[in-house]
Amino acid sequence: MPPERIPKTITKGFPKPPAYATDWGAMYCGDSLEHMRSMPGGCVDLVVTSPPFALVRKKDYGNLEAERYVTWFAEFGHEVKRILKETGSFVIDIGGSWLPGSPVRSTYHYKLLIELTKPGMLYLAQDFFWYSPSKLPTPAEWVTVRKVRVKDAVNTIWWLSKTPFPKASNERMSVEYSEAMRDLLRNGYTAKKRPSGHDISTKFQKDRGGAIPSNLIVVSHTTSNDYYQRRCRETNVPVHPARFPLDIPLYFINMLTDERDLVLDIFAGSNVTGWVCEHMKRRWLAFELEADFVKGSTYRFEKNSPALNGIEYISGKKEVKFRRLRMTSSPAKLPTGQKRGM
Repeated sequence: MPPERIPKTITKGFPKPPAYATDWGAMYCGDSLEHMRSMPGGCVDLVVTSPPFALVRKKDYGNLEAERYVTWFAEFGHEVKRILKETGSFVIDIGGSWLPGSPVRSTYHYKLLIELTKPGMLYLAQDFFWYSPSKLPTPAEWVTVRKVRVKDAVNTIWWLSKTPFPKASNERMSVEYSEAMRDLLRNGYTAKKRPSGHDISTKFQKDRGGAIPSNLIVVSHTTSNDYYQRRCRETNVPVHPARFPLDIPLYFINMLTDERDLVLDIFAGSNVTGWVCEHMKRRWLAFELEADFVKGSTYRFEKNSPALNGIEYISGKKEVKFRRLRMTSSPAKLPTGQKRGM
């Protein structure tokens, strides 16, 4: 499929040319709020991003204190709603935080969700949870020193939508059947109600090649010497300290967009989202404020940069018995909530 350029009507109001452009998209160095305000309404199919988190300890990528975070982010939410198509979605990967000097959790990311889903704003299509088995045991004071809390290894991911029926399909992903399910398909079963009241019909005997995945996404984020990081070190360019694992944007881009749709990352960092879109034939825009991170992100698009080469949803370690998630390109076009045949 030949690339399709982003219409100039979308980018003509941007304050300056892109830092770089590819066949499918462009990266802009600057304030994402300023860029969004110059875009026409209803032009984006998906906004997927991992913003700076509201953490107790300051990071190099510019995080804010929790008490200021909701007010700050709400401005972005209003602009995202305006530029989304009616069938569009807004996916936010956001980690939790702790209250300063205390083993008590902040509720800022839940307050943000409530702010973004107020009447007249967005809908919560579904909440997801990204579990990273490789997370370090933090916060160290309460986990490894005083030992009164457990390791914080889950991020929340809010899937928001402009209407209750955005484009989406779980048919594009499936989880490998468990051995028990394979036995059921081989040997059959008696259709009847379970003690829980669920009515298990004969339709469950149809082999569909895999099960519908859950809203728990398992990704071990352990990469420390990939092509992007090696090139940054070779040129003394700072490596982004909070890189998006490719599996997260890949999951939602596949489930919520069709080929040639427009995907935007408003806190692009090292531009993993744009790189995934490039390989999935989605048009993309990326906004990043820090010039060093923009410079480093160019390495993802070099000729020698490896292709999108796999999914890390399930750990390869035998003791972690998660079933692998598989992706397909069907259905050819995504539905918007209409009833589908069994």
